[in-house]
Amino acid sequence: MAALNAPVLSSSFAADPAVEELEIALLLDALYQRHGHDFRDYDRALVRRTLCAVMAERGLKTVSSLQERVLHESGAAAGVLRALAGPPSDLFDDPPRAREARELLGKSLRSAAVPRVWLAECAGAGQAWTLAILLHEEGVLARTEIFATVANEELLAGMRAASLDADTLPVLEQHYREGGGSGRLADYFDVGGGRAVLLPQLRGRITWAGHNLVTDASFNEFQAIVCCRDLRDFGPMLRQRALRLFHDSLARFGVLGIACALGPGDAIAGDYQLLGYPGWYKRVA
Repeated sequence: MAALNAPVLSSSFAADPAVEELEIALLLDALYQRHGHDFRDYDRALVRRTLCAVMAERGLKTVSSLQERVLHESGAAAGVLRALAGPPSDLFDDPPRAREARELLGKSLRSAAVPRVWLAECAGAGQAWTLAILLHEEGVLARTEIFATVANEELLAGMRAASLDADTLPVLEQHYREGGGSGRLADYFDVGGGRAVLLPQLRGRITWAGHNLVTDASFNEFQAIVCCRDLRDFGPMLRQRALRLFHDSLARFGVLGIACALGPGDAIAGDYQLLGYPGWYKRVA
């Protein structure tokens, strides 16, 4: 009989931490080797929590059993990749951030002839649609190109074909108002069959593309870059790689929006000036 005060071990991971770490490393390597998605340098605690949730949903006891399904069961890898990519974001789901983007990006992009905005690691069509709507209301969308990128091709296809339940528009209207919206949210959508899709003239300013922050290089120069993924999800080396990639892609005096502050350990921090809100910077060098 076990002692009454014995520690309770997680039913989802091996009791030996070294075995657990080896299993996770092997699974992440399998995802990279077979599917080209590299989560090996992501924050390990975050990866562990995500895998634990996936395993609980599937009733699995070990990471090795999850790896077996990823390698041999159709659709299993896609489910794990979706989970590791992070939760999807809804339209105007962060009103304070939308207000900040409206003020800072609207002001910054007006002086550019053909401004380009990179929405890196986009967490869903709602984020790109939010940006398109607020830039339209700031009077700059008609000459702005928004590049919304994500590494997962399945997620990318879903974002391209996305629509909303039309019944949610009245609820989202409040978020839109809190985010500085001055019109009527429903006016930006075609509604039919119970679904709502962003108007073509706004949707046409968004280019969806595959891009992996872990492996891919800069692909254009941008007047603004907004990273939708919290860089604290990345390990130290990946964080620095992402920041250097953004730096190489951002025009001088362009705006960088990230979810966490630049710190003294970030090699490019001295080239940026903090704007009026946390996480928003102007490149000055």
